[in-house]
Amino acid sequence: MAKKKKAVCLLSGGLDSATAAYEARRQGYDVYCLTIDYGQRHKRELRSARTVARCVATQHRVVRVTLPWGGSALTDRGIAVPLDRKIARETKAIPATYVPSRNIIFLSLACSWAEVLGAQAVFIGANQLDYSGYPDCRDTFLRAFERTVRCGTKAGIERKTLKIKAPLIRLDKQGIIKRAVRLGVPIEKTWSCYQGGKKPCGRCDACLLRARGFKAAGIVPV
Repeated sequence: MAKKKKAVCLLSGGLDSATAAYEARRQGYDVYCLTIDYGQRHKRELRSARTVARCVATQHRVVRVTLPWGGSALTDRGIAVPLDRKIARETKAIPATYVPSRNIIFLSLACSWAEVLGAQAVFIGANQLDYSGYPDCRDTFLRAFERTVRCGTKAGIERKTLKIKAPLIRLDKQGIIKRAVRLGVPIEKTWSCYQGGKKPCGRCDACLLRARGFKAAGIVPV
């Protein structure tokens, strides 16, 4: 009997990463979820990640990484989270919520675990349409990173292909929400807000994009 293929899925606890993990399962992978506690402003999303992982993952790991130099509104309380910002789809401005080199770090950790597991893919919920201006959420970056993995890992040298998969890369938030519904993602258990609290703030970029997506999809927000 052929072994079932495996995928490591970066799971933040947000809607996009949860949808990517469910898409990995739909594609026939055993899902191994990896959540990074990188000193973000709040821990609320980590709770959501654990909840979603129980629904979809064969195994879930939370790895703590210290980024003591700050440089982002998500890791440095001295930098304000932008509120009520008008987000243009083709924006070139990189907001204060960008975490320097975050996806390079996260994907490196995911690929390391994938090598140990003998996994064939790493899934990430990046998308380059509604991406708030983050340079590490673009297909150009992901393809370059995949080439780097091929050149710099034992698996790559031995021609054991490890794909970096971003199934949402060309979807806007409306499209992501519709796919999440089709896949049976527990959307109500995900957390997108950049700020902690009992309820989403409704004013940060993540909240605004999520609300815009639900409205465009004609679905009641959850």
